[in-house]
Amino acid sequence: MSADPGLAAWLHLCLTPGLGSSSIRQLLSAFGLPQNVLAAEHAALARFAGPEKARAIRSGEAQPAVERALSWAAQPGHRVLTLSDADYPRALLETPDPPNLLYARGRLELLTRPALAIVGSRNATAQGLRNAESFARAFSQSGLTIISGLALGVDTSAHRGALSADGSTIAVLGTGIDIAYPARNVELFEEIADRGLLLSEYPLGTPAIAHNFPRRNRIISGLARGCLVVEAALGSGSLITARAAADQGREVFALPGSIHSPLSKGCHALIKQGAKLVDDVNDVLAELGSWRHASTLPAEPADGLLGHMGFDPVDIDALCARAGLPADQITAALLRLELDGRVAPLPGGRFQRLS
Repeated sequence: MSADPGLAAWLHLCLTPGLGSSSIRQLLSAFGLPQNVLAAEHAALARFAGPEKARAIRSGEAQPAVERALSWAAQPGHRVLTLSDADYPRALLETPDPPNLLYARGRLELLTRPALAIVGSRNATAQGLRNAESFARAFSQSGLTIISGLALGVDTSAHRGALSADGSTIAVLGTGIDIAYPARNVELFEEIADRGLLLSEYPLGTPAIAHNFPRRNRIISGLARGCLVVEAALGSGSLITARAAADQGREVFALPGSIHSPLSKGCHALIKQGAKLVDDVNDVLAELGSWRHASTLPAEPADGLLGHMGFDPVDIDALCARAGLPADQITAALLRLELDGRVAPLPGGRFQRLS
């Protein structure tokens, strides 16, 4: 198989059993490019990595995994990005512990766009799921790419909200990129591969291992300009992402909730520690600075739209005719009303008044 020798060398180094990220960086610091590491004598390698790791590097034990990764990367829409790759996301290079490799499937250009991470509980309430989806849809329409972790609960709703607005989303996986986990999200996994971007730092075939998920959270936050937490208990993995975001110099946002709900305690703790309290999409957009959301309208048009809706399901075209407003203003007002819990979206692009 003909392949980029530079990529093959990176893969050989990163897929060598027992060779961790810190050892790889020590070797790269000492020898330069991975090709130079592979060409070094055992004694020279042992000085920096120890005799066992030096033996592993020179044994060729990683070669089957290297060939598998090269074969995967040769498929359309697949890439393996290295730290020296021009397409490696600059945002991650600014962080203290960027992955040596990133397996990518989908729209690589999303890595260059402004992004917001949305994370939260796997066991979110119905309102939490609605909030995650509605906020993600609104942010996506404002031009932000939504990043999350494909977990059940808030992550799933955030990805779906972004996709429902014909927006973009990135899923950072805690498994190999060839494994759809959790199994219930197989269809969403494939939709993101087709319309968004899947990312993983883990080798192909890596199963769901508990300690890998907190580690991947630094990538979710590192790729984003900010991180919004939607429902999180104390001790939640979402708080790990929020802490990583703060450590990386990103903005941290949190949605408040009931003082009686365990799923609000994590968000309230973040707010006490300095996270920005969010009850409107513009709270986030104002902090991030560069985007205007379509729903930046006075409250009156949104309130007035309720009078044109009645209580039967209605579509946007009918509301345009009734209110005498263009579709973009109607859509913006509907989003504001949806986020306020006064309107619900229905299948077929229709909406229904709730209050």
